[in-house]
Order: sequence, then C-alpha cells, then structure tokens
Amino acid sequence: MTADTSPEETGAEPLQDQPAPACVMSFNATDPSGAGGVAGDVATIAAMGAHALPVVTSVVMRDTAEVFDHHALDADVVVEQARSVLEDVTIAAWKVGFLGSAEGVSAVAEVLSDYPDVPLVAYMPNLSWVEEDEQQAYVDAFRELVLPQTEVLVGSHQTLTDFLLPEWDADRPASPRELAVAAGEHGTRFVLVTSVPLPDQFLDNVLASPQGAITGEKFERFEVSFVGAGDTLSAALAALLASGSELHAAVGESLAFLDQALDAGFRPGMGNVIPDRFFWALPPAEEEEGEPGAEGGPEDNEAPGSRHIH
Repeated sequence: MTADTSPEETGAEPLQDQPAPACVMSFNATDPSGAGGVAGDVATIAAMGAHALPVVTSVVMRDTAEVFDHHALDADVVVEQARSVLEDVTIAAWKVGFLGSAEGVSAVAEVLSDYPDVPLVAYMPNLSWVEEDEQQAYVDAFRELVLPQTEVLVGSHQTLTDFLLPEWDADRPASPRELAVAAGEHGTRFVLVTSVPLPDQFLDNVLASPQGAITGEKFERFEVSFVGAGDTLSAALAALLASGSELHAAVGESLAFLDQALDAGFRPGMGNVIPDRFFWALPPAEEEEGEPGAEGGPEDNEAPGSRHIH
C-alpha cells in the first residue's frame, strides 16, 4: 500500500482499528551472540505474538561458548531508557534478566514498584562468570528488592538452590516446593524450576508455590548443551502472561515452546547451540542424522551431555 492508497482500496483493515499486541518490557544485558539477553528476549517475545520493549542494563562480551567480560550501564541511564517508554506505552508484563550490578538492581526495582499490578517474570541466570564480591552484592540486592515484586522466578535447579538456599547441605537435592518456600519468604509467589534431576536420563521442569508443585514438563537428556534457553523460557512466559493467559496454561505453553525451540536449535559458531525461536516459521526439512550440536561444550560452566535450561 502506497501513501496514496486507502485501506478501502486494498481491503486492509485501517491501522488504527487493528488490535495492538501486548507490550512486554525486558530489562536485560546485551548479548552479541544473539543467544540470550535483550536479543533473545526480543526474538522470543515477537515469536509469542507480543511486542518487546528492550531496556539495556549491561554490555556483555561473550560468544556462544563463554562470557569474557561485562560492563554495567549507569543506573540513571537504565532508568531513563525505561521511563522514556513507560510515559508513552502501556505495558502488560515485565521480564527481568541480568541487571548488570547491585545499583542496576536497585534502579530497576524502583521502576517496577511504580507498576505493582503488572506481572513480573524474573530470571536468575548462572552468574559464575561474575567476580565473587560483585556477584554477592548483586544477588543480595536482587533477593531484597526484586523478589518481593516477582510473580514467577525462573531458573535452573542448581542456580536457584545456590541463590535461595545457599546453606543447603542435605544429602538430597532441594525440592521445587522447598525452593518456592524460600522464594516466598521474600515475597515471590511462584518459582519455575528447570533442569531438576530425575532418574532414567530425564530432567523435570516444575512450577511450584510454597504449597507444592503445580504443573511441569519432563525433558529427556541428550548430548547437546544450549545457551539462551533460560532467557527464552522466561521471556515466553512473560509474553503469554501479557497476552492474558492464565499462569498454569502459560507455563505449559512456554515449556512446549522452549522444547520445540531447543529441538530446532542451531550452532552459528564453534560454541553451544542456540534455540530457534522461529522454528514454526520454517518449512519442514528432512531429519538429518544426529541431534543439533551433538559435540557442543558445556553451557554456562555446566557439565555437557544433557539438555539444560539456563
């Protein structure tokens, strides 16, 4: 349609009458590999039919195999990015990823507090690549300032155990319910715990509240490691909640989406495999021998040989 062509002449619905997609604001770091961070969030949110409003919190230097360094943005710059958009656009959900620094956590938490009715999906990634003192200050701030505002906290079983139950020394792994109880003590309503070890080469993914497990999905282990899966899952969940899905259904759909994105994953470089968020847009292809990235290295310092969600 050209500037001189009316919607009536083309049969198209006038632009102002078309329903706008739900808008999700994502606070996350850059990821030049495109696997996670704001790049992964934008791709995932778009694939789920919502519109992403990405706010950059940190510049991360990484490839598909490892993180080399990062530089947190000034907290005022992060806030200004968010406030500029929030004065113009109505959002329906938040997605919080890596916020760069303890100061960044505090600044983002202040923005979130002005919109208490907007659901927040918070993702806690593996931060083993961050220096110990900086990492401790970050998780302490996140625990104190972000968890009280969080609807669903997403993370791998090991990462959430280290974050929520750092003194855990039992012979058995913490259960999703025990993690939910620990998160609930800080105000978080639900946890979505991924990569829970199970017998017979399976990993469980469980939505839990302090009262117990609610729903979940099992994934079978296989010889490949991914990068960006946790950002994909949490962004998909935020997009579905923004679009009006009930939590139980949104978790099931986001896990199914992730499962298919992992199955269609590809290796753009020499490191780990990236989820293909647009698997549904590609024509069907003949299956090739072996799984994608069967010789990949560990993702985020986890052991190889399984299909991890980080």
